[in-house]
Amino acid sequence: MAMPLVPMLLVATSSPSQTKAVAAAIADLCVAGDLLLLMGDLGAGKTAFTQGFGAALGITDAITSPTFTLARRYEGRLRLNHLDVYRLEQMSEVLDLDLPELLDGNTVTVIEWGDAIAPALPADYLELRITFGEGDDDRMIDFRTVGPRWAARERRLSAALAPGTTSTDDAGAGPEDGDQC
Repeated sequence: MAMPLVPMLLVATSSPSQTKAVAAAIADLCVAGDLLLLMGDLGAGKTAFTQGFGAALGITDAITSPTFTLARRYEGRLRLNHLDVYRLEQMSEVLDLDLPELLDGNTVTVIEWGDAIAPALPADYLELRITFGEGDDDRMIDFRTVGPRWAARERRLSAALAPGTTSTDDAGAGPEDGDQC
């Protein structure tokens, strides 16, 4: 029986601008080769997250969802590959994306609906699950590290997201007073 996934960190936001600020904090920690998988229902804020992430990388182009093009590339401090795999119907279609090339070089890759293709990806990424909160703009963002790249940065990640961070592991946790990011 599979074990349920436990988030490493849980962050609450109450506006798209706060979600973008969380994304900017994550972007500041990114290095070439990093991979982020975004999950969440339609309208949860995956593209808003990516917009804040890109802005923090110095990208000035408008970042839009690549739902119909599958992938977009933006130039900033690091090249941002932004993928949306919502429309992929079969794992075999992942081969058409040429993922090894996208994950190579001075790039960081963000994949919306990334859980759909996780088996085809290197097991080394930051997973973000964005869920709706009680209010219209309230969101909960669960962070989980998979593999050594992000696991080595868990303390820095926790510090970057505090206040408003709750850790499932008290080591490196931020305050749990409910402050918003």
